[in-house]
Amino acid sequence: MLVGKKILVFDIETSQMLVKVWQLRGNDYIDPGRIVNDWFVICWAAKWFDDDKMETGVLTSEEAKNRNDKRIVKKIWNLFDEADIVIAHNGDRFDIAKLKARFLKHDLKLPSPYKSVDTLKVARREFRLTSNKLDYICGFTGLTKKIETGGISLWDDSEAGDKKALKKMDEYCQNDVRILENMYIKLRPYIKNHPNIGLIDGNKIACPNCGSLNVNKRGFNTNRVSKSQRWQCLDCGSWHSSPLKENSQIR
Repeated sequence: MLVGKKILVFDIETSQMLVKVWQLRGNDYIDPGRIVNDWFVICWAAKWFDDDKMETGVLTSEEAKNRNDKRIVKKIWNLFDEADIVIAHNGDRFDIAKLKARFLKHDLKLPSPYKSVDTLKVARREFRLTSNKLDYICGFTGLTKKIETGGISLWDDSEAGDKKALKKMDEYCQNDVRILENMYIKLRPYIKNHPNIGLIDGNKIACPNCGSLNVNKRGFNTNRVSKSQRWQCLDCGSWHSSPLKENSQIR
């Protein structure tokens, strides 16, 4: 159990844009003036890491018809304002950036500072997987996968305010958060730049990736001018090092 920190695992689903174009081919650039209806957030799901409770925000039928996501965006803003770390798959380029755009739209100020862990970046940097999609990685590692959506019609129906579609979209998003949390646990030992959980808790010996004190000394890291103690976490499996004091007797 992680104590003393707030780690938010989340996912969002957004609508399509409606634009006017002259033809189907050759539309690499569409002037913003051709946008009839801009995108909005249909729903989001989030949970605090190591907590079973799922938080959700999904539009009502009327909100979807009016493309009004202010209520649910304000709700996830409050969670971001509490979080020390946020975790999403392609979060830096999509989920976080999209939410920040809606924060700006609805005149919500910046939430309190947080660190992000983007599991897509981890997958691309550390492995040569056949696909870096969330569903593929979960299947590849033996985890539960995404649930079927039935295709793009789910988005069409949700945007039109269909109550059954909105309910299904909410369930789909919640499942994505659950499988993302499990995948994050699998990838965590490989995240070299993970925000230092030990420092958040004020414990320099704790595992930086998971905060566990169940760590074991496993040799040293050395370079031309310095030497540091090497540790392995016996819970998540990640490695880290700590500086040695001068004349230290650590072995």
